[in-house]
Amino acid sequence: MADATPVIIEAAINGGTPRTVNLHVPRTPDEIAADALRCLEAGAAVIHNHNDDAVIGGAGRHATEPYATAWRAIRERRPDVILYPTMASGGPHTNVEERYAHVVDLAEAGLLTLGLVDPGTTNLGGADEDGLPRPVDTVYLNTYRDARYMIETCARLRVGMSISIFEPGFLRVVLAYHQAARLPAGSFVKLYFGARPLSFGLPPTLPSLEAYLAMLEGTGLPWLVSAIGGDVVGCGLARHALERGGHVQVGLEPFAGPRTPTNVQLIEEAKAVAAEVGRPVATCAEAKEILGVPRR
Repeated sequence: MADATPVIIEAAINGGTPRTVNLHVPRTPDEIAADALRCLEAGAAVIHNHNDDAVIGGAGRHATEPYATAWRAIRERRPDVILYPTMASGGPHTNVEERYAHVVDLAEAGLLTLGLVDPGTTNLGGADEDGLPRPVDTVYLNTYRDARYMIETCARLRVGMSISIFEPGFLRVVLAYHQAARLPAGSFVKLYFGARPLSFGLPPTLPSLEAYLAMLEGTGLPWLVSAIGGDVVGCGLARHALERGGHVQVGLEPFAGPRTPTNVQLIEEAKAVAAEVGRPVATCAEAKEILGVPRR
C-alpha cells in the first residue's frame, strides 16, 4: 500500500442520464435528496447533481430553487455534506455572469461547498454506425475569461472548487493559476476520461492517468478520476487511481454499460476497491480536511 489517505468518493447521481436508460436515476428535488442521503450513508462524501435545465442548448441561467430545495433537505439530515451543481454552456446567447448566477445564489444561501470550474471548451458527441464522431455541433464552451471569473468568484465567496479536466489543455490552465498562487483553498481536480465510443479526452487507461499525474507532480493538488460513458471501477481506472493516492467519482451521470445499477451499488463497488488497496473511505469531515475547504 503506497498511501493510506482516506478515499473521497464522489457520487454524480444523475447528470443528463434519462430514466429511459436507467430507472434508478433521481430527477425531482425530492428524489435527488432521498438518493443523495442514501449515497452519503453508503460512504459518499461529495454529491454532485443536475436539475432539469439543459447544460447545452438551453437557457444560460440554471434555476436556483430546484438545487436549493433538494440541498436543504439533504443538509437538514447531513449538514456536513459537500455539494456542488452543474451549469449551462457558454455561447452567444449568454455570458458567464448569467451562467454562474445560481452558483452565487447557492453559496450566499449557505448551501454550496464547491463552486464548479470548467477551464476549457469541449466538442461533445458519440459515434455513428461507422464508429466516426457523429456530425453534430454540440460544444461545451468555456473561455479563459469564463474560467477567470469562476475562479475569482469562488475565491470571493470563500468556497472550494470542483475543477473539471476534460482535456490536458484544461489542466495547463489550472496549473498556470496554481503557479501564480491564484487557486482558492479547497481546489479539487477532477480528471474526466472519455470511455468509448466518446471521442473526447484521454481514454480511461493507466498511461493516460500517468500523463496527467506527470503534469500534477509536485503541486499537492487533490484529484479524482471518472470514466464518462463507462465504468470507472470495471475498467480498472479506479484501482489505478486509488493505488496512486487519488480519489474517485462514481454515479449514474458518468456510468454506462449493460447493467442498470443504483448509485449506492456503484459506491459499494468503489468501496470494495478501496478496501482491497488498503485505504479507508473518507467521511465528509475528512474530505473537507483533505481538500482544505474554507470554513464559512
